[in-house]
Amino acid sequence: MEIRQLTYFVKAAELLHFTEAAAAVYITQSTLSQQIKLLEQELGMPLFDRLGKHVRLTEAGKVFLSHARKILLNVEKGRQAIADLNNMVTGELRIGVTYAFTSMILPVLPEFTKRFPTLKINLEYGAPEILEHKLKESELDLILAFHNQDNDPELELQPLSKSNIVLVVAKHNKLAKLKKISLKEILNLNLILPAKGFSSRNFVDELFEQHKIIPSIRMELNDMHSLLSLVQHGEQVSIINEKALLGWNELVAVPIIGNRLSRQSYIIWHRGAYRKKAAELFADELLKIGNAAHN
Repeated sequence: MEIRQLTYFVKAAELLHFTEAAAAVYITQSTLSQQIKLLEQELGMPLFDRLGKHVRLTEAGKVFLSHARKILLNVEKGRQAIADLNNMVTGELRIGVTYAFTSMILPVLPEFTKRFPTLKINLEYGAPEILEHKLKESELDLILAFHNQDNDPELELQPLSKSNIVLVVAKHNKLAKLKKISLKEILNLNLILPAKGFSSRNFVDELFEQHKIIPSIRMELNDMHSLLSLVQHGEQVSIINEKALLGWNELVAVPIIGNRLSRQSYIIWHRGAYRKKAAELFADELLKIGNAAHN
C-alpha cells in the first residue's frame, strides 16, 4: 500500500468520477484506475462499484475512506513536524471558531499572515459540537470556543478568558443608560437572538428555562454580524456574550443581574495529537488578547 494510492483513492471517492479525479492529481485516468485496482486487490475487497462512467463507494470503500484520510493527514503532519524542526512556519493552519469570537480572532489574522507569508490559514465557523468532531478527526488544528468541563478524554482545554452574557443595545437606545437589568425586565423587550445551535443561544435558552421565563423573541439570525448591525441601527436588543462586541463601538453592554452569567472560553486541542508550530504561535497571540481583555 502506497501513499499515492491512498491519495488517488481519496480524490476518486470525493469526486466519484475517475477521469476528473485523475485530472485533479495530474495523472492519466488509466493510471488512476490501475492503482486503485491494485489497492483493492491488496485489501481483498472492491472499494468502488463501477457504473459505466460513474462510480460509487461500496460499503468497504466508505469504511476505508475515513482511515485513508487519517493516514494522509498524519503524513502531512509528519512533513509539518520536519518543517518545524527547520524553524519554518509553513503549510496550512486550520482553525475552528464559534461565531462569538469573530471580533477577537479577526484582528490577529492580518499581522499573523504578514509574519508568516508562506502559511495558508483556513478559518472555519460552526457550532461547537461540529467543530469538536472535526478536531477529533484531525480536520482542524485547534478550536476557539466556549466549553463545559465535561472531561472529554480526547480534548485538552487551554483557558483563554472569561466573559459575561449581557444585554446588548445601541448607544441611542434609552436602555443604554442602565447600570444593570434583571431577567424579568428583559421579559417584555423585543429580542433579536442568534439562531438555535449557536453556543450563546443555547446558553440563553437554558437561562430562561431555569427561571421559567418566556421571552419575546421577534427575530432569529444565524449571522452574528447582521444581528449586531440590526441592534446598532434599531430599537431591538439582544442577549449575547460580551466578547462578540469587540470592535462595535456604537453598541453598549448592559450587565444582567444574576449568578452563572459568566462563561469560560478555551483554546481546544486534540489531546495527544501533534501540534503544529503555527498553531502554537497563533494560540499565543490569542492568549495575549485574552489576557489584555481580562486585565
